[in-house]
Amino acid sequence: MYTESDNLQDYLKKSEIIDFDNKLIVDKCLELQKGTRDEISLIKRVYEFVRDEIHHTGDIGEMTVTCKASEVLEAGHGICCAKAHLFAAMLRYFEVPAGFCYQKLSSSRDVNIKFLHGLNAVYLKDLDKWIRLDARGNKPGRNAQFSIYEEKNFQESK
Repeated sequence: MYTESDNLQDYLKKSEIIDFDNKLIVDKCLELQKGTRDEISLIKRVYEFVRDEIHHTGDIGEMTVTCKASEVLEAGHGICCAKAHLFAAMLRYFEVPAGFCYQKLSSSRDVNIKFLHGLNAVYLKDLDKWIRLDARGNKPGRNAQFSIYEEKNFQESK
């Protein structure tokens, strides 16, 4: 993995899309923080919330497009990139550096169909390393898991 910047502060910034100061995001972050013991357990809890509680727009047949982190949380759904915006915003609220990764993928049914998949890079201060986490959401054939040692992101079964 290559980072665009060596400055961790760049991965903590707020933006129009990564609006971690929005009240909905702040309230949800404070709720998820309760009972966490350390940075890694907090990251895992936020990851599992976004992966499991925020639906992938395509999986639920939703036609509304969300993008801004607070919109994704309010609507309860987003495509992979939008869910990555929410995950990054929530982590940045906790001052955990988070960035974005993109993969060019093709359909298992038709290799001529290509799409861009968005996920996150997260910096673990305790381990002094970046990991990639995919909060797209699981369903039959897709199994993304939280792991700090081995990447277990978006996988499509054939």
